[in-house]
Amino acid sequence: MARAYSKIAFTPTVRALQARHGSAQAYEKFLAPETPPNDALGEAEISFIRERDGFYQATVSETGWPYLQYRGGLKGFVHALDANTLAYADFRGNRQYLSVGNLSNNDRIALFFMDYANRRRLKLFGNVRLVDLDDDPALIRSLHNPGYPAKPERAFLISVAGFDWNCPQHITERYTREEIESAVAPLREELQRLQAENEDLKRKLGA
Repeated sequence: MARAYSKIAFTPTVRALQARHGSAQAYEKFLAPETPPNDALGEAEISFIRERDGFYQATVSETGWPYLQYRGGLKGFVHALDANTLAYADFRGNRQYLSVGNLSNNDRIALFFMDYANRRRLKLFGNVRLVDLDDDPALIRSLHNPGYPAKPERAFLISVAGFDWNCPQHITERYTREEIESAVAPLREELQRLQAENEDLKRKLGA
């Protein structure tokens, strides 16, 4: 069967544009009957998601307008319950409820998980089921890290419809504070060693 992500993303209009611009043949393999569907997360995808401390999600309102939102938290706040289901605790924010409102009418969602430092991107389509805190407090507790200072209101349960890894072209390298600290730690250690060595030489020379 064809790749699930491509079946969703490659609409007739998209395929027509691919043909017009000469890329249709290159993407034909993604729609071939023998192509693996890529609708179940593997260890590579689960591990990648587990290492993220944020992602972008898009929903669509009943008026047809898309709404893009960034969601962040402690690393690993998005849980893979199984190969076909992602879940995360939805925290109280500015109480506009745009994503929740959109999903109440249209359960489709698109997610982008970014690794800017290594220029990697995982795209995912899914269908969302919202679970309020009062309906399943045990589930919400299992998804919420008490070390994160936020109040969860509900859970997002995302049934994976398809995913795709994107090429690194045009992904700008950016680094989190944690990644920068990790990179400069050896330099700081070397600087401290050289400073101590310099002080020792000064003492020996009577400076």
